[in-house]
Amino acid sequence: MTPPATVSDAKVSEALPDAAEILALIQARLDDDKSEDIVSIDLRGKTSIADYMVIASGRSQRHVGAIAEHLIEALKAAGIKHVRVEGQPACDWVLIDANDVIVHVFQPEVRTFYNIEKMWSGTPRS
Repeated sequence: MTPPATVSDAKVSEALPDAAEILALIQARLDDDKSEDIVSIDLRGKTSIADYMVIASGRSQRHVGAIAEHLIEALKAAGIKHVRVEGQPACDWVLIDANDVIVHVFQPEVRTFYNIEKMWSGTPRS
């Protein structure tokens, strides 16, 4: 006869949010922080790096930094522990890699210069 399972024997697994849930969280947080020109691009079938890309603008370096910091905190609170960030503390362009969703937060002039929306949402090259 097998002894009854104990709590220590049980494998506790935290279900991480899926890409659609992460996307919804990111969009809500960006909206709450008054991000401007929020664009979501569906990358499924285009690349294996992520399922979605979100691009948004902040009005200044301080605004971009605050948006990024609040988003990182929200992602970690949702259980995404390994959030990778590039571009802080300069805050002209902050890239946040939240596993299946990549977020770019730009100052408007930097966003216009790089124009990554066109690169990722345009028609595929032949």
